[in-house]
Amino acid sequence: MSDLLFPAEPTQRAIARELYALARDRPLLSPHGHVDPALLADDEPFPDPARLIIVPDHYLTRMLLSQGVPPADLGVPAVDGSPVETDGRAIWRRFAAHWHLFRGTPSRLWLERTFTDVFGVTTAFSAATADEIYDAIAEQLGRPEFRPRALFERFNIEVLATTESPLDDLSRHAKLAADGWGGPGGRVITTFRPDNVTDMEFDGWAENVARLGELTGEDTGSYPGYLAALASRRQAFIAAGATCTDHGHPTALTLNLTEAEAATLYQRGLDGTATPEDAEAFRAHMLLEYARMSIEDGLVMQLHPGSVRNHNRWLYGRHGRDVGGDIPQATEYLHALTPLLDAYGNDPRLRVVVYTLDEYTFTRELAPLAGGYAALYLGAPWWFLDAPEVLRRFREAVTETAGFYNTAGFVDDTRAFCSIPVRHDVARRIDAGFLARLVAEHRLPLDEAAETIVDLAYHLPKKVFKLGEQL
Repeated sequence: MSDLLFPAEPTQRAIARELYALARDRPLLSPHGHVDPALLADDEPFPDPARLIIVPDHYLTRMLLSQGVPPADLGVPAVDGSPVETDGRAIWRRFAAHWHLFRGTPSRLWLERTFTDVFGVTTAFSAATADEIYDAIAEQLGRPEFRPRALFERFNIEVLATTESPLDDLSRHAKLAADGWGGPGGRVITTFRPDNVTDMEFDGWAENVARLGELTGEDTGSYPGYLAALASRRQAFIAAGATCTDHGHPTALTLNLTEAEAATLYQRGLDGTATPEDAEAFRAHMLLEYARMSIEDGLVMQLHPGSVRNHNRWLYGRHGRDVGGDIPQATEYLHALTPLLDAYGNDPRLRVVVYTLDEYTFTRELAPLAGGYAALYLGAPWWFLDAPEVLRRFREAVTETAGFYNTAGFVDDTRAFCSIPVRHDVARRIDAGFLARLVAEHRLPLDEAAETIVDLAYHLPKKVFKLGEQL
């Protein structure tokens, strides 16, 4: 067993090995991520190593952009019609030439572990070995055991949640269900992500709302019709296996407006006269509407605030959304969430998992809130905070106030399918090390630490995200 990420102190390291062994082989639960469901629905061979590993991973492409290598040179699709590199080997070589940029980063850790654990490639990655490694991976991708569903089995994934808009026809999930992979209780399920019909500042919001009405047969020209259309799509998502919603708002603000006030804002949005303040107020109010709907239909809410989306306007104009142009901002939770918590925070029927890109709020706001409201749980560090150091700091910051059981377990939040087992393994190693320190300091008996690490790795996410066990 490798001692990767275990404490350097010998007593704690020995305990961490013992605890990690209990969690290492537990099935993986991926309740929040962005893997394309077509990958598993179609189950086609991966095209080449570059398109599998580099092109879809904005952790990788944004680093090279910071050093002057445009995403087009790495094969990232363009939305403005400009040409991009299509030669997988050329993309791979260009990436390898800049491998030194990733020294000390979690991206390097994940990628090296993907090479060794998924593909059995132990040669050190560099510009000199790029072709050798490319050929070794490419040869394996042609085998049946490296198709997406076969890898899903090998990775020991029990449930994988993808993320779709209410405007998605869910046809990929229908195919998965027909093949015995999807639907309620299925192995691949969807998540309801309504940002493009909730956020008036989203490009094409009014057109999206009109499409929502066409899809559901509801009159989205009126606010009550809009709410009815959203409720209808939530039922369609539940039928496709969804257990959660997800909300990627710029802030955590919630507001409890009257129906008349909300309808007025909604009409301004449709008329094209809404101000940025109107858009923020409408988003904030809709979080309460979504909480009300969740109490009725049982979907778990996930709130991912704090990202300034598409901050790199050039990148957005050339390549669109979700390609590495977003930047974290300071995010306030205590006052922002008060209207939602006043209305529903003590209702055990509601479950809200809150994430942050602002780790300074872990101790000051989020842990005390999760430790004081029945409806609130802390999501794992995500995106810019999913490095081993922050995973460790997260446990140190929140355990004192929220304990372990007001947290929701690990989420990988990835588009890079082959990195899923690696990311979960890193989280399990970090938790083993943290628990080992508690045991070594005589703050937690070994048998309770053993129970806790299994709960963190498996039982807690399964319960919190309603993947088969109930709280």
